[in-house]
Amino acid sequence: MGPYTFTGTSTYVLDNELSKIVNASIALEMPLLIKGEPGTGKTLLAHAIAENLGMPLIILNVKSSMKAVEALYQYDTLTRLNDSRFGDSSRNVSNIEDYIKMGKIGQSFVSDKKSVLLIDEIDKADTDFQDDLLDVLDQMSFDIIEVDKTVRAKNRPIIIITSNAKKDLSDPFLGRCVFHHIAFPDPEMMGKIVRAHYPELDRHISEACIEAFYRLRNIRGIEKKPATRELINWIRILLMDKNFDPKHLARNNVPYLGVLFKKSEDYAVLQKQLGGLSR
Repeated sequence: MGPYTFTGTSTYVLDNELSKIVNASIALEMPLLIKGEPGTGKTLLAHAIAENLGMPLIILNVKSSMKAVEALYQYDTLTRLNDSRFGDSSRNVSNIEDYIKMGKIGQSFVSDKKSVLLIDEIDKADTDFQDDLLDVLDQMSFDIIEVDKTVRAKNRPIIIITSNAKKDLSDPFLGRCVFHHIAFPDPEMMGKIVRAHYPELDRHISEACIEAFYRLRNIRGIEKKPATRELINWIRILLMDKNFDPKHLARNNVPYLGVLFKKSEDYAVLQKQLGGLSR
């Protein structure tokens, strides 16, 4: 398909459709927009791509108040003012470029090595941010107006954009991306994920933990359902407990619920459903 083919990692289990869409976006040189509920591995996908392809990972964590220019570069006027007042800096005050610092997108453009650029939680930003970003990602260049300079990407980064689907993205933005929705893993896929993290884990223990995990996750009234990372951490702490018996899970004697559930309201619902917490 191309010089770069993503095949997953030892701990990131790919399904066939996700593998195809990742490699299609790389071949087409289009951003890949990943949607899905929190904890489905959207952010980890970018880490896995960078690891698998041996590329640096650059992460832009989008904030609600962020302007697109902040992701490109920042002009540090305060430092320049201090330097001009105190005159004890190695920087040249008359050279504005000494006070230009690349933002995360700018860093991916000036990098000597092809990188993976993760734009995380794009739905936090307003439509102006999205539309401004589109032009930059399309043209692979942006202007630094303070020094009348155009920055062009040395190497086009592989761009992964995540969204928790809390807010609709603009049609022009969606039209320029390859899209994939990561559904929450079913028990079979979760079994593969658990085996990737714990290859020596006894099958009966794995099955008991996964069955209890889904049973608890699907209890009515739970607001923040545990994700894959909570299950992986829960299994880790269970394996450290010398008194742990997987048979107890089937009888709702479920230890360490605080590893799975992080909200007091959910904890109260579980306490009522399970008739008390064991630990």
